[in-house]
Amino acid sequence: MAIPEPLRAALGSRYALERSIGQGGMATVYLAQDQKHGRRVAVKVLRPDLAATIGSERFLREIRIAARLQHPHILGLLDSGEAEGFLYYVMPFIDGESLRGLLDREAPLPYETVVRLARQISDALDYAHRNGVVHRDIKPENILLGDGHAIVADFGVAKALSEATDRGITRTGYPVGTIGYMSPEQAAGFAELNERSDVFSLTCVIYEMLVGRVPGMWPS
Repeated sequence: MAIPEPLRAALGSRYALERSIGQGGMATVYLAQDQKHGRRVAVKVLRPDLAATIGSERFLREIRIAARLQHPHILGLLDSGEAEGFLYYVMPFIDGESLRGLLDREAPLPYETVVRLARQISDALDYAHRNGVVHRDIKPENILLGDGHAIVADFGVAKALSEATDRGITRTGYPVGTIGYMSPEQAAGFAELNERSDVFSLTCVIYEMLVGRVPGMWPS
């Protein structure tokens, strides 16, 4: 996927974008070189229509809250900002794969692997919840694997998105959360979610690691 020239120009003084390394419904992730510190980073850029819906002030406020989280199994935040209308945040580049990649290749996973990863993800979520942060979009794509360790990514993004919504659905039609993993209250569009929603989503992830598919409660 080609890098848009306006984006390359907007971030070029700080981050030299090299190539796209992932794309989802909300954002595109680019591998980049941090010009100031000489390191490889992952720059996640929100879709322009979604950025316009959320607004930079709301987005950056929630990202600042997530940036306070410091835990071995939570992907840290290095930087965030708005440049020429683009909303972005910067994370360490993990030279590995996501849990989704592992599941697509090897599911179901060995019991010992499931227990180890579940403990690490649970520890990260427990820490975040004790600090008043709910993830809202726990799924295999948001769990990275570095040297065999689980690292939870994208804290704060779903909260910023949901605060720009009516009953949990954005004006542009994006659901907040992911079908197959979101809790019933999240699927119903409740905006005020607590840690139980993350626990539900984690349970769906653990089920998929053990069985090889998500629970059969989601018809579509």
